Amino acid sequence: MERYKQDRAFVSLLKICAKKKDIYEGILLHNDILKRGLLAKNAYVGSSLISMYAKCGMLMKAQKVLEDLPTRDMVCWSALISGYAQHGRGHDALVCFERMQSDGFYADVVTLVCVLKACSSIKAIRKGKQIHEEIVNRGLLKQDVMVGTALVDMYAKCGMLVSSQSVLEELLVRNVVSWNALISGYVQQGEYHDALNCFEQMQIEGLSPNVISFTCILKACGNTGCVDKGNNIHTEISDRGLLKKDIVLGTALVEMYAKCGVLEKAERVLEEISIRDVVAWNALLVGYAHHGQNNKTINSFGRMQNEGTCPDVITFICILKACGGIRAINKGKQIHTKIMSEGLVEKDIMLGSALVDMYAKCGVLERARKVLEELPLRNIVTWNALISGYAQQGQGHEALNCFEQMQSEGIAPDAVTFICTLKVCGEVGAIDKGKQIHTDTISRGLLKKDVVLGNVLVDMYCKCGRLEKAHEVLKELPMRDVVSWNALIAGFVSQGQSHEAMNCFEQMQNEGISPDPVTILCILKACSSIGAINKGKLIHDEIVNKGLLEKDVAIGTALVDMYAKCGMLTKAQELLEELPFRNMVSWSVLIAGYAEQRRGYEALKCFEQMQSEGFAPDRVTLLSVLSACSNSGLLDEAQTLFGNMAMEYGLSPSLHHHTCMVVILGSIGNFEKAMEVIKVMPSSDYLDIWLSLLGACQKWGNVKLGTLAFDQVLQLDNACAGAYVLIANIFETAGMQKDAEKIETMKVKYATGKQRN
Repeated sequence: MERYKQDRAFVSLLKICAKKKDIYEGILLHNDILKRGLLAKNAYVGSSLISMYAKCGMLMKAQKVLEDLPTRDMVCWSALISGYAQHGRGHDALVCFERMQSDGFYADVVTLVCVLKACSSIKAIRKGKQIHEEIVNRGLLKQDVMVGTALVDMYAKCGMLVSSQSVLEELLVRNVVSWNALISGYVQQGEYHDALNCFEQMQIEGLSPNVISFTCILKACGNTGCVDKGNNIHTEISDRGLLKKDIVLGTALVEMYAKCGVLEKAERVLEEISIRDVVAWNALLVGYAHHGQNNKTINSFGRMQNEGTCPDVITFICILKACGGIRAINKGKQIHTKIMSEGLVEKDIMLGSALVDMYAKCGVLERARKVLEELPLRNIVTWNALISGYAQQGQGHEALNCFEQMQSEGIAPDAVTFICTLKVCGEVGAIDKGKQIHTDTISRGLLKKDVVLGNVLVDMYCKCGRLEKAHEVLKELPMRDVVSWNALIAGFVSQGQSHEAMNCFEQMQNEGISPDPVTILCILKACSSIGAINKGKLIHDEIVNKGLLEKDVAIGTALVDMYAKCGMLTKAQELLEELPFRNMVSWSVLIAGYAEQRRGYEALKCFEQMQSEGFAPDRVTLLSVLSACSNSGLLDEAQTLFGNMAMEYGLSPSLHHHTCMVVILGSIGNFEKAMEVIKVMPSSDYLDIWLSLLGACQKWGNVKLGTLAFDQVLQLDNACAGAYVLIANIFETAGMQKDAEKIETMKVKYATGKQRN
């Protein structure tokens, strides 16, 4: 009896050590047990000793104790198997299980649960299925809900969700733990709607969700945008007083609201959490960063620090993203200094990538490159950040150099790299590099997986002027959408091939793809360029039917422009006055239309009406008004407008405005004032202005000024054929035949020669 009490005492003390992870006291007990020879007398003491070492993480010591036992039973083996399983050493757990079976022991329920957990951790699905079969043969599935739950969990964690749900449905008794295993599996595999359905089914069966259930299902709500469902769960959590008890649940609520974009509510929930840790703060910061609320991200970071919560890597990544978003370079530099002082860059490559991205987005590209070069490790994400930065800052050639250097380091580009680099190729006209990338994407099969990559490829060929190739690529794309067609249609329009653009528009619709606002803007431009008024009217009807005029001022403006350029100015003005929204650009296109049709008075009237609506003109609008005055012979109005540009509108005249005035003054032969305009120009090295003056000199037979203008043209472009024709006509009209012949000789030498080249 006395010995029994003694054994019980040692077992109890070992359990206390295991619970407290007090390995020092555990070793002392082990020594005492050995001195008393208890391991040879009581197997239960031995299993308790194994369990103590296992729970303290000393698994080799636990196994040594088992090996040294004179006799061992199933409890001893189970203790070791459980230890390996709990510490994520699934392979060792399964080896112990095999040894136990070879010793002739049948696994009990506890052991089977541990082994199934081990199978889950290492995705040993074949072994898991064998144990499942054994469980069924022994009739344990119908007897023990714990075993059934372990099976559900094993299949779920191995990604076999159909089998997991099938096992759960076979259980005679299922509890909230069983359902949690399945719900958690669906969430982990991204099958959020199935998780939500299981949650509903569990409640229909009368089972009340626990903290784990709520935590899982809130994640599903966040990833599916089911904010109403999330709100209901929030109410239930609050009613049961769980929010104040569990920080993990509170964090899950913050994350759910943040992902759904309900950021004010996410912040309120965070305030309600009694103890806020860095994970809870990160949930809010990630939400702010994801939804582009960069200032709030930075402000919340400050509040977090004021509370004494130390940031982690996720926090820093969020803040760096926010700094890049609003170009807060000084704040970004402070964060960089903090990161370096803690030595975090050496530990996390994603943080290094975030630093490169921040500097790149702030336009500090030299610093971005320096950070990248100093990283102990760099990957495709790091390089993509730098390449993208160069591309966004218009430094296409530097972006291409980075692309080459990245590959020389043995880092293979991904779809993001190719997309960015192809955009650069289009912008700088690097067609050969674009072709190489095209070939590479085909060999890797990327075009079959990524519609965005295909779209960018079409756009690249368009921008490089290879429209036939662009069309060919589009036809070969396994997937194409409205963006694909828009790239091609825009390409044809920009190259003046409006009829081809129209044909593509028809083909797109024949494929069942509906045009979007971008398509409509391109097609209206095409209609404008070729005077396709009937097609333009059909597009107008479609715009009205879709209610796009109420949504997009750019479309309304494009319609006005189309009618104006097709000569239907009355219709253009009626449409403009009917628009629910109009802006300065809307008025400008109408004024430009009147200018082109030499209807200066109408242009001036529109100009006045535009100003009465509170729209201040820009340089483009003023140029259109000046052109209207020029085309209509409204000299006084033009001079007044030109003279008031700086004083009334705060705009200094550009070379184009000066040229327009020279044309007007030249047309009436007022060369003195025309030269005065030229003299006050910011630069006289402008070909158009001297050609305009030369044309006026031909009209009025001004040999002296015409010769001066011709000399100025030659200094800028000695191969300008039009200038030779104009000055020759001036000389011939003036009877200066020899001078005209000299001009013809010069023309042959320079202008004709250039044409041949």
